[in-house]
Amino acid sequence: PPPQPPPAMCSLQELCSGLPLRPLPENRGRRGGGAHAPVRTPGLSPAEEQLALKNALRYFPPDVQEVLAPEFAQELRLYGHIYMYRFCPDLEMRAYPVERYPCRTRAAAAIMLMIMNNLDPAVAQFPQELVTYGGNGQVFSNWAQFWLTMSYLAQMTEEQTLVMYSGHPLGLFPSSPEAPRLVITNGMVIPNYSSRTEYEKLFAMGVTMYGQMTAGSYCYIGPQGIVHGTVLTVLNAGRRYLGLQDLAGKVFVTSGLGGMSGAQAKAAVIVGCIGVIAEVDGAALMKRHRQGWLMEVTDSLDRCIERLRCDTWGSVGWELLISASHWWLLGVWGAWVRPRCPHMRSHRRPSSCGRPLSSATVWQRPCDWAACPAPCREARKRKEVLSLGYHGNVVDLWERLVHELDTTGELLVDLGSDQTSCHNPFNGGYYPVQLGFAEAQSLMASDPTAFKSLVQESLRRHVSAINRLAREHFFFWDYGNAFLLEAQRAGADVGKPGANRTEFRYPSYVQHIMGDIFSQGFGPFRWVCTSGDPQDLAVTDRLATSALEEIVAAGVTPAVKLQYVDNIRWIQEAAKHQLVVGSQARILYSDQKGRVAIAVAFNQAIARGELKAPVVLSRDHHDVSGTDSPFRETSNIYDGSAFCADMAVQNFVGDAFRGATWIALHNGGGVGWGEVINGGFGLVLDGTEDAEQKARRVLSWDVANGVARRCWSGSPMAYEVICQTMREDSGMVVTLPHAVTDERLLQALRL
Repeated sequence: PPPQPPPAMCSLQELCSGLPLRPLPENRGRRGGGAHAPVRTPGLSPAEEQLALKNALRYFPPDVQEVLAPEFAQELRLYGHIYMYRFCPDLEMRAYPVERYPCRTRAAAAIMLMIMNNLDPAVAQFPQELVTYGGNGQVFSNWAQFWLTMSYLAQMTEEQTLVMYSGHPLGLFPSSPEAPRLVITNGMVIPNYSSRTEYEKLFAMGVTMYGQMTAGSYCYIGPQGIVHGTVLTVLNAGRRYLGLQDLAGKVFVTSGLGGMSGAQAKAAVIVGCIGVIAEVDGAALMKRHRQGWLMEVTDSLDRCIERLRCDTWGSVGWELLISASHWWLLGVWGAWVRPRCPHMRSHRRPSSCGRPLSSATVWQRPCDWAACPAPCREARKRKEVLSLGYHGNVVDLWERLVHELDTTGELLVDLGSDQTSCHNPFNGGYYPVQLGFAEAQSLMASDPTAFKSLVQESLRRHVSAINRLAREHFFFWDYGNAFLLEAQRAGADVGKPGANRTEFRYPSYVQHIMGDIFSQGFGPFRWVCTSGDPQDLAVTDRLATSALEEIVAAGVTPAVKLQYVDNIRWIQEAAKHQLVVGSQARILYSDQKGRVAIAVAFNQAIARGELKAPVVLSRDHHDVSGTDSPFRETSNIYDGSAFCADMAVQNFVGDAFRGATWIALHNGGGVGWGEVINGGFGLVLDGTEDAEQKARRVLSWDVANGVARRCWSGSPMAYEVICQTMREDSGMVVTLPHAVTDERLLQALRL
């Protein structure tokens, strides 16, 4: 039969009109051409499978259930979850300018923009499975929930609030203009049942959801959302561990280029070091390369080592290596060879289809050292700025670095970490070194027990290699992804004598690097220009810079000034680093005073027409007050309360009645399900006086809450900051701790 024309793209108006039922959209199933979430293995009983199907069908009237039941059942059998692929919209999913959304309120339109940005294929890790980042950070559990949510937002008034239960839109309820327009909870499972095993079943049945942090709260802004924090982490790691302000020529090795971890390559370039980042998923690696976040790629360990040692690339075999402005494709032949060293041989090899590839660089074999008049210099000695993606398993990379150390005596790495999704190690968050990517995915689905065993063996090898390197002048830290926690559970040698439950042989980056920043009230503040105009983003960069410079000029402590100087430099250079992926957004670490000043400046600029549309203020949940996580955000809380979640819950509630446009509270995020409680907010600035007052209240509380808690737990830095805040705001009265200076008093326990 002749080919059928593709179905017409739906419009935003149609997208906001409710579930498309008559007629049903064409069932195109799980579409190719993009990355997909790993197959889940929830282990449902027959009765639970029936319940999962029943729960999915209840979104639809009886006259279409007969059509949908067989395909939903097949999705459950094939993928371990009912995503409802039939209802994946035939629309270019992206953040459209806010005025294009058919809504009755500006707040609802802004929320719709944020939702669609989280599902933009350029932003989302597995867009068809509604996963934004982290391997399982869901925006919704299924596509029916997406359609219903967009419909509710389109009809919502200023006297209604939309309530979301773990992806499910419960409905619109009467409220008031002062109330949040949207209240989100994700994964609020009774504590005794908040295990990974229970989660897999509950998610498969469609009754709960893992929203990560900003996936399920609709506040993700692409890999830029973590790049600033990664920059600060690597910079401060250099200062603390290497005693250096300048990291030129230093080598940072890590893994992960998928979701938020994709920021690591860009961060390495911004700080001026050499970053080598391993990634097992070629599609994820190439996505970052196309976006310009990764300068070079290779699938050869020999090439990684040679790149660290020698300016000239080469080894046996063919491979494509190109600049960030070109396309690179493993396994395809053909390109013009352009060697840097004149003594390398130049070749052109035909492609398998008989045509040469586009402009690329291929190194066939190494420099002829006998003929070369001046041996090539080490990239480290030349202090080259480089982000190199290794398409392979990071354990192989670490073990190769150990081999080089043991055979040549040369340590080729200075700093190291890991950003695999170890919060979800047995469902695609961590791939064992013993298997290739496709083979691992197959075993994960067919024999989860065998897969888990290989993962734990791989973790032990992973840690063993790091331990060997750490005996030299090499420094490793845990990036809060549960790497050391899962390694410990796997039996790896990560113990620390005399340590408490949150401490390991290597520190969390919060404990050694970022903890003091949180105690000072600095954290990942962010904003989105809803006009979609890059010029608006440029205006906000300028306004933010001026606001911070004015605060510094008015006088701050030396420690706070150092943070401001780092952040002013960041915002001044942000545009040239081309950080935007998806919405026109920016991230900036700031404290309470800085956030309020920036918000006021933005709101006034909207009022006078300098900014064309409202601005959404938000932050990462990974912030001063937003998250209780004993193995990450609160790992430097030593008064015994690291496992308590009062701070995050109070923050959620406090933001709600101080004027946030929407609020979210999640179980899980970063370290994993059952390991953390976290929350976030969104606040729409529209140029009104009311918006300015809400911003002042929300942003002040949203930071001061966490600083006060950190002060009470014993942080001298937080004590200083909260006292200064009380001097500046007479309405704040915080309980301050008294130090126990006489240690002999503690001996009373022995009497």
